Amino acid sequence: MHKKGLQYVYRCTYVAAVGGLLFGYDTAVISGAIGFITDKYTLSPAQTGWIASCALIGCVIGAMLAGPVSDAIGRKKVLVFSAVAFAVSSLGILVPWGLSAFVLFRLIGGIGIGIASMIAPLYISELAPAAIRGRLVSIYQMGIVCGILTVYFVNAGIAGLHTAEWNIDTGWRWMFGSGLLPSILFLVLLIIVPESPRWLAGRERLLEAGTILDRINGAAKAKEELQAIRDDLSTKENNFADLLSPAMRKRLLIGIILAIFSQVTGMNAILYYAPEIFKSTGDGASSAMLQTVLIGIINLLFTLVAIRYADQWGRRKLLLIGSGGMALCLAIIGTVFYYKAVGSYLILVAILAYIACFAVSLGPMTFVVVSEIFPTAMRGKAMSVCIFFLWAAVYLVSQTFPMLQAAIGEAPTFWIYMSMSVLCYVFVWKMVPETKGKTLEEIGASLKQ
Repeated sequence: MHKKGLQYVYRCTYVAAVGGLLFGYDTAVISGAIGFITDKYTLSPAQTGWIASCALIGCVIGAMLAGPVSDAIGRKKVLVFSAVAFAVSSLGILVPWGLSAFVLFRLIGGIGIGIASMIAPLYISELAPAAIRGRLVSIYQMGIVCGILTVYFVNAGIAGLHTAEWNIDTGWRWMFGSGLLPSILFLVLLIIVPESPRWLAGRERLLEAGTILDRINGAAKAKEELQAIRDDLSTKENNFADLLSPAMRKRLLIGIILAIFSQVTGMNAILYYAPEIFKSTGDGASSAMLQTVLIGIINLLFTLVAIRYADQWGRRKLLLIGSGGMALCLAIIGTVFYYKAVGSYLILVAILAYIACFAVSLGPMTFVVVSEIFPTAMRGKAMSVCIFFLWAAVYLVSQTFPMLQAAIGEAPTFWIYMSMSVLCYVFVWKMVPETKGKTLEEIGASLKQ
């Protein structure tokens, strides 16, 4: 692959990864605002839970709509729609309307998150050369992690501007409103990137598709790849019912179960409730917040490790290493809570090691594998279904973690997540194929066997 082609595909990848940054930013902004919203509107615990999680309903809707809509009008146009949804949500919450309006605009923002979570990795995978596709799709996960870290600091900066009373009345709106800036940046950057060449080929816009592939891979390779794409598109499968056909069933099962495992192994429980977990170990609130930022930093550093080794070690190996390491760390966390040895630094080390294992495996590799295993004609719809289940699992974990804590205690709760990690290891070992170094069409052909 020539140097200019490599620069071009990286530029397109980084633009798409801004969608991941918005995903992380808009998902995590609630963490700094929820306390002020609760005080302003005197919310009950049930109302607080709804306000904190209402965006997830939008995520589920966005994920399900993104696939068929992107098949109809193109990947790039749907990414533009997600940027608009982020901007409308940020601006709408910035305006001092009531709580019902807040829920409405959070739902709109959630639709943007759901769309970005599905279309951005799909777009990158359809543009990326086989040799570096794992690295490029993993950059999308880095965007998510950077968005989460960025909004932690933005929230802290806004909260420190004025008094607590100002934060309760106005400050939290500025936290959400700050998302308008990266939304506009995303819209502007999308101007410079092309449509997916595989989507163009599916619409018989072969000259445009060939021009993009030529720019990435050179003329000879582009011609060969375009022919492989056309052969792959010759499948008659192109609607949701065809996902249950014999040729698609195994792929759909792999995609759905891997997406579910990426959440039911407990990552979001730790991300969303980290300060409360650390406070339950006896640490003060300020120390707990500092440790939470440390989680974000570890998450970013080990996502960079995944980017470095995704195409060298392979997706399957990283998933096995990560899920096995997560199981061990969760066993240690549960045991520390069981023996009430929570004053030691062992639990912090175990949680950080768990985050590191997730960041090199299930975090980025779920998006990589799910974006690779489906044929071009079905990729949008199939990924919509997989990401729908991912968001449903996010909602399940975020709602049940505090309930499990109250009902059975911390130790059994973390042992449940440990059991899920063990099951994930077995599933990857038995079912998930290695896809490194293969074109999307070669992966599809191997899964038909």
